[in-house]
Formats: sequence, structure tokens, C-alpha cells
Amino acid sequence: MQRVDGEERLAAAGDWTLAHYATLCREVERWRGAETLELAQVQRLDTAGVVLLARLLGVAQLRALAASDTSLSDERRALLRMVCDALDKAEQQPVRQQTTLLGDGLAGIGQAVQLNLQNLVGLLGFIGLTLTVAARVALRPGRWRVNALMSQIQNTGLNALPIVALLTFMIGAVVAFLGATVLDAFGASVYTVDLVAYSFMREFGVLLAAILVAGRTASAFTAQIGSMKVNEEIDALRVQGFDPAEWLVLPRVLALLITLPLLAFVGLLSGLVGGGLVALLSLEIPLGRIMAIYRDVPLQHFLVGMGKAPVFAFLIAVIGCREGFRVSGSAESVGQHTTSSVVQSIFVVILVDALAALFFMEMGW
Repeated sequence: MQRVDGEERLAAAGDWTLAHYATLCREVERWRGAETLELAQVQRLDTAGVVLLARLLGVAQLRALAASDTSLSDERRALLRMVCDALDKAEQQPVRQQTTLLGDGLAGIGQAVQLNLQNLVGLLGFIGLTLTVAARVALRPGRWRVNALMSQIQNTGLNALPIVALLTFMIGAVVAFLGATVLDAFGASVYTVDLVAYSFMREFGVLLAAILVAGRTASAFTAQIGSMKVNEEIDALRVQGFDPAEWLVLPRVLALLITLPLLAFVGLLSGLVGGGLVALLSLEIPLGRIMAIYRDVPLQHFLVGMGKAPVFAFLIAVIGCREGFRVSGSAESVGQHTTSSVVQSIFVVILVDALAALFFMEMGW
């Protein structure tokens, strides 16, 4: 840098590039605060040199110089404007304000509520999409994917049958043991069989089957569809003109609508067998008495319990498929959404079951 004709006008010359950054920094510190600068003699200029010019003149003054200096080429004008814009944006970055623990907590609650509301709206939209696709395909038998439906029925129903039967059998035995322990204090241990019958027909049979399916099947749906999205197979379906909801969602939803009521019925029977076995062996209640108690339970309790199975099946299948479509494209995202689908499914099943219990109690059913 040098003075021009001994006046207070400065002229930059030579190469203003990163290779000469250290030398240029010393010159900039020496002449910092100058109001004008001539750039006609600058031979080479890059972004590092423009940053130094902005430090010398200021961003606003450099921007004005770029607009008024007729000796600059269009390329250099564009470079000066681009760096000035970037420096302005960097200065406008918000500074993180000091926060308090209470403020952070309230902000976290607000974000969680907003996220849950968005998730609820998205779930309702996906339910609407699924119902629309089902209505469109129902009247066109040529588009029914029977093979895929049978495969999903085997995966969601037959393969889950042993674990559902075993778990509900053990839960039935546990309920009978607890009932016998409590009721024996009142001399009413014979009512343990009634406790097992009513609890499994109204609640435990379908609820335990739904929770097991939520943990086993919803996660499988999410992992399968999520892996397909990571491998871009869903994009390939769209490119070929196929609707992913019709090909991937509908068979899984229909399969679970068929299998979960059957699994709930098997779970109900297994629970009754487990409770009846405890009553027979531990309480020495005659088998004929146990069967008579089971037979005398009003039919409405069985219908109330089984009526919830299709609702649970639809919600579990929709949540599992939706979380699969939300996978962003990495293996980590597949794991996150698989966990999310299990948590959401179990939460929704228990919530709907609690609301249904309150409703049926108020209706006297």
C-alpha cells in the first residue's frame, strides 16, 4: 500500500491473496481507518484479500467502493459484494442470551408439546391417507395384493401365536395367585376364578395381545419400510407408477386387522387356562365349578373386550408404517423411528383402552 501523490489517498497494489496474508495484515493494521482506497493497481484478489480490505475500510465503505469504483471489473465487483454480504450475515447472527433453569425447562416443555401436536396431526393425516387408499382399492379386486396379505398374516399372526399364548397363560396364573392371596383374607377365594374370567374377557386378553403386537409387529413394520426407504426402494416404486401406501401399508393394516382379534382370542383362552389351572391345583376348586363360572360370565364382557381388538390393530399398523416412512435415510434413523413406533403404539393402546374402560363404565356395559 502507498500514498498517491503525497495526498491522504491510499492505493492498494500487488497480490491480495491468502499467500500474502501475514504481510498484508501488518499493512492493514498500519493504515487502518482510511476513508478511501484505490484498487486499480491490485493484480490478484481472493476472498482472504477482500476480508482484509473490509477490515481496513469497513464493510459499508467497501460496499460503497465496489459500487463507485469504475476501474473494477464485473468479477471483482461481484466478489466484493459477495464477501460484504457474508460479513453482514455473520455480524447479524443472534447472540445466545443467558438463560435460567426454569426458562430452559419451560422452553423444553413447549417444544415437546409442539412436537407432539405436530406428530398427532401427521398421524391423523396418515390415517386419512390409509382410509382413502383402502376405499379406492376395495372396489377393484384386480389390485388386491393377496400374496402380500397372506405373507403378512403369517408374520404378524402365526409367528406371534406362541409368545402370546405363553405370556397370557403366565399372566393368568399370576392374576389367580394375587386374587387368591387377597380374597383368602375374606374367605372368598372361590371368587378368584370370577376375577380371572372378568379381567381377561374385558381387558387383559386383548390388552396383552395388543401390547405384544405393538412391540413385535409395529417395530417390524417400521424397520422393513425404513430399510426400503434407505435403499431407495420406495422411490423406485413411485418412479414405476406404484402407490407405496397401496403396496406397503394396506397389506400390513389388513393383515393386523385379521390377526390381532385372533391373537386376542387365543390370549383370552390361555389366560383362562392359566388362572383355572392355579384354581384347580392351588385352591382345589373342582374343574366343573371352574367351567361353570366361565360359562356364566355375560356375553357382553367378551364382546366389549374383543370389540377393541380391531381398533388397536388399526392404530398399531398405521403407527408402525408411518414411522417407517419418516426414516430420513440412515441406519441410525431406522433405529430411532423403530423405537419411536414401539413407544407410540404401546402408549396409544393403553390410552385408548383407558378411555374405552371409562366410556363402557359410564354406559353401564
